[in-house]
Amino acid sequence: MKNLKVIAFTHKHVELKDLGNLVICNEELEERLINLKNTLDIPEIFYIATCNRVEFVFSGAHELNDEFIANFMHRMNFCVPSERLQCYLGQVTRYAGMDALTHLFRMSCSLESLVVGEKEILSQVRRAYERCREAGFTGDYLRLVMDRLVKTAKEVYTHTNISRNPISVVSLAYRKLKETKLPQNARILVIGSGETNQHLAKYLKKHQHSNFVVFNRTLANAEKLAAELHAEAYPLSALGSYKKGFDVMIVCTGSPEAIIDVHLYKMLLHGETDRKVVVDLAVPNDVDVDVVANFPMHYIEVSSLQAIAEKNKQDRYNELESADAIIQQNIQEFLPLIKQRRVEVAMREVPEKIKEIRSFALNEVFAQDVQKLDPQAREILEKVINYMEKKYIKVPMLMAKEILVKNSQSEIN
Repeated sequence: MKNLKVIAFTHKHVELKDLGNLVICNEELEERLINLKNTLDIPEIFYIATCNRVEFVFSGAHELNDEFIANFMHRMNFCVPSERLQCYLGQVTRYAGMDALTHLFRMSCSLESLVVGEKEILSQVRRAYERCREAGFTGDYLRLVMDRLVKTAKEVYTHTNISRNPISVVSLAYRKLKETKLPQNARILVIGSGETNQHLAKYLKKHQHSNFVVFNRTLANAEKLAAELHAEAYPLSALGSYKKGFDVMIVCTGSPEAIIDVHLYKMLLHGETDRKVVVDLAVPNDVDVDVVANFPMHYIEVSSLQAIAEKNKQDRYNELESADAIIQQNIQEFLPLIKQRRVEVAMREVPEKIKEIRSFALNEVFAQDVQKLDPQAREILEKVINYMEKKYIKVPMLMAKEILVKNSQSEIN
């Protein structure tokens, strides 16, 4: 495994806003990796970029010293000033050999993610690998590594609870909303068009809800979200004159005090008296406490969701030991397999070499002797040589595999 290498820039050492400078767009990826492979003599490579990491996975005998990594980054032609590039050199994480393999397993199983247990990382790694495989940048070695990463991650997600319970407030809010059994045609007021409300509204749209109205302090931002939801958009100042009622209110603004008081809430009800669903994800809350106390509602607010999120997050961290055990088991199984594969690849030429020896022996070295044999003797000779040829092909490969398996087991133990 000594030739497996990873050069990584992650959220652990690099500001997330700075990681964007290292992202390579799809249109430029092929040209840059071709240049890298040719100039640095890298047999196989693939590139991963997510919201919290940029990594290069490759094979080669290169030593990951400062000089090599500086040359590597220079060849990648990042659009970064030279002085800033020097800063990145101090923030890089280097993995080689077994450390690289372990890192890739932990990364694919989301043990090293910003959000532990986030299953999307496996999909991102697979897409990154497939893109580079289709472009011809990977070969048999990284294929074997990738196959085992996928197998291991699926086992971790299946046999542990590391990804079972949601830890984002938006996901938890959506679960709570589902528990209220909203009708598909529920009238949904979205007050505030920031990131939190965007995500929750899009969750609802994805699950076939379509009756939205968006209010926001800046109308242009309300219109942008409304366009995605196929909804109407209004400025926040028009909220008091809205007369169409609602079934669900999703509110999250940056106001330092509650914006939905008793008077405004009563106006929004427009005479309706049934129990409403109010999702208040603002900090501090956007809905006044008197509104919650005096009107019938399912009230879903951010602090209770945050408490659930923290518990679920701790539950995920409690699963790390079980996940690591699955990873270690897969590594132990994988090492003999990759060594066996290396033997198979190295010995692909054995059958042809043996056939060449046979041909040379019969047609050159012993040609005159063979010619003197009667047909029956020649037939027997052919049978003997065919039998020995098959055995000579099979025996050294089996012996090599057995030796590698024993060596791998002794290394592990």
